[in-house]
Amino acid sequence: MIIVIARAEFDPARLEELRPILQEMMRATWEESGCLSYSMAIESESEGIGMIVERWDSLASLQAHFATPHMAAFNAAIAGMIHHVDAKMYDVTGERPLAL
Repeated sequence: MIIVIARAEFDPARLEELRPILQEMMRATWEESGCLSYSMAIESESEGIGMIVERWDSLASLQAHFATPHMAAFNAAIAGMIHHVDAKMYDVTGERPLAL
């Protein structure tokens, strides 16, 4: 399994313009083969900070995601809105329930 965690800094003045773009990206990505989960959240509206957390069944599925038409449309739509992205990919060999 592949997990992607990204922190994005965006222009807070464009948040209302950005929200429907994020919603459409999540909706389209959830339909992709190999997508186990995909979520975006605004952590700070005033500071323009968002998070993306993704789980993929394989690296091949993630790479296919990057080649989709909706990914290209997303990147074009957010051009100029996003100032910085710090994204990391993790290759996970196991998963188990969290026992508290």
